[in-house]
Amino acid sequence: MLFLYFFIALIVSAAAAGLVYRADKKRGVPKPLLTALLRALVIFLTLMLIISPKIKKRIVEEQKPIVLLLQDNSSSIKKALGNDAGSYQKKLLELQNKLDKSYRLVSYNLDGPYPKDSLPRYTVGSTNLTKAISDATELYSQQNLSAIILASDGWYNEGNNPLYAEIPLNASLYSIAIGDSAIPQDIRIAKLYANKSTSLNSQWEVRADIVATRCTGVQQNVVLCNAEGDIVATAPISINSNQFDASVVFSVKATKAGLQQFSLRTAKIGKESNIANNTASIFVEVLEEKKKILFLAAAAHPDIKAISDALKGLDQYELTIKMADELPNNLQEYAAIILHQIPSNNKSISPANFKNKNLWLITGLQNNYFETNQLQKAVSFGLGIATRSIEPVFNNSFSSFSLPNNIATVSDILPPLSVSASDFNANTNCQVLFNDKNGKALWAMLSGQHNSAVLCGEGLWRWRLYEYKNTKQHLVVDECIRQTLNFLTANNHAKPFRTELAKYIWNNPEHVSINAFLYNANNEQINKPEATLIVKDSIGRSMNFSFERNGNAYRLDIGALAPGTYNYEASTNYEGKRLSDQGKFMVSSSTLEDQENGCNYPLMYALAAKHKGICFHTQNMLSVYDSIARNQDIKTLLNEQIEQTDLIDWKWLFAIILIIATAEWLLRKYWMAM
Repeated sequence: MLFLYFFIALIVSAAAAGLVYRADKKRGVPKPLLTALLRALVIFLTLMLIISPKIKKRIVEEQKPIVLLLQDNSSSIKKALGNDAGSYQKKLLELQNKLDKSYRLVSYNLDGPYPKDSLPRYTVGSTNLTKAISDATELYSQQNLSAIILASDGWYNEGNNPLYAEIPLNASLYSIAIGDSAIPQDIRIAKLYANKSTSLNSQWEVRADIVATRCTGVQQNVVLCNAEGDIVATAPISINSNQFDASVVFSVKATKAGLQQFSLRTAKIGKESNIANNTASIFVEVLEEKKKILFLAAAAHPDIKAISDALKGLDQYELTIKMADELPNNLQEYAAIILHQIPSNNKSISPANFKNKNLWLITGLQNNYFETNQLQKAVSFGLGIATRSIEPVFNNSFSSFSLPNNIATVSDILPPLSVSASDFNANTNCQVLFNDKNGKALWAMLSGQHNSAVLCGEGLWRWRLYEYKNTKQHLVVDECIRQTLNFLTANNHAKPFRTELAKYIWNNPEHVSINAFLYNANNEQINKPEATLIVKDSIGRSMNFSFERNGNAYRLDIGALAPGTYNYEASTNYEGKRLSDQGKFMVSSSTLEDQENGCNYPLMYALAAKHKGICFHTQNMLSVYDSIARNQDIKTLLNEQIEQTDLIDWKWLFAIILIIATAEWLLRKYWMAM
């Protein structure tokens, strides 16, 4: 079609030129062929503008390889560099300058991009290597990202292990290992485990994981002290290897009601330089009354005994087991209710019976999934039945409560759960403890005004048997059961106004935040009246704050506080009454970055090897450039684009038409005047 228009324009232009030529010939114009040609050009170009064909233009752009320098700027790097900080900074600038000449250099750290002509400041209080690598990859993955240089000590204290994380990285990863390769002498408290609450005059347990390096032959006591510094329990340890890892357990009697603070301590060993990780603290709420738990089952089942056995020895709970046809008339006295295969097809239960209750649903073949969906919002079940065995996979990012270090190992040996629902999908706000192999939630928890938990299958009793068969204990499965109940009952407060801390111990310089909740006579959450907070430090100095409204609740970001123990009182006035709630928290003088020493060389080497790179020490870090230069996969890309424009957009064409028309007119004017 375009060719036809072009041909017509040529014919019309030629015809017009012929007419002009004949007319000028009769007038005696000296050069009629020239005027005819100029007229033909004006008409042809004008017709082409009217037709306005699309003009294709081929554009080729070079896209230089992107080299992303990811510098760990956490506070542990400053300690790892020590006296070599100046030398490292000089080498880093030299490496940046060399890379910038041949590649498109992007400088990145744990906070995001930073100017490549500036030096990082090592002030970040925590390290999440997986997130940093993932964020950088996501930002530049659609461009020519060819290499990532990770400069770090290899220690992370947030997020997943970057070696096993699913990062869609197609570029090579080179690592610069910062820190001493020698393993330092050190003993540390790796993790503390304890129930968040216990009942008055009961025995409760504290378990601690102790890790020691280069301390062979050392024998000492690990001590548990109360807030006044008095020793309440001791546990001996005998270190028999240079890579020591063991757990100690303390049994303590709760003799005082309220929120109690305890600290665990180990003595300094030999030439140990990092003693910040020799102390750890924990808070436990001692309740004057036991929390009552109702276990309601559709029928007798081995899971009932498994959960009952897991709760033995926990004096803060009083467990009552009943069948579905024995449903108590009054459920208000129960802090949480476990429903095993209820609502069932044989026993329909109105959701109104469980309004405003903390629920844990364990589903199975007898469940009526239509009524189950009405009871809770954590998991949405398909209404069909498709019984099958599903193997559990521990969710490494689960953070609602602490679990034993070996949970991932134990989860690998756990047998499948028997799942009967045709489909199940967790609420996006759920915390997921176990998934199936396709990433669907098997064991999920949802926080709210009333907490809920859902286990999408039966067979906990098999889990306990298999764990004992392989480890000679029920530690992991029992802890999952206990902590789920702790999660459910954590918000069981009769007070109409209460406060809630995400945690009792904050690491400097984290921002301390407090949530507050106010309920009316109908147990509905409101936040119409103002709420205030008074915080007092250990020497009695007060700080006054006002809560901000957050949805139907209150929230306050206090900010970073100096290390120490703080007491607080939150208050509000509602319907002529002053309502208040008290609590305490601690800001630790040590940070997460103080927990490790030296450099995690195994991780840095393995990470580079996994992503087709090489690990370098800071002494030969400039060799990273040579290694990248030799990498045949790192190339400049040629991006070819075909750009289409309308002829009418060529504004200069109007000027040409005007010049040609003016030239014809001036020539004719000149010749006619002769």
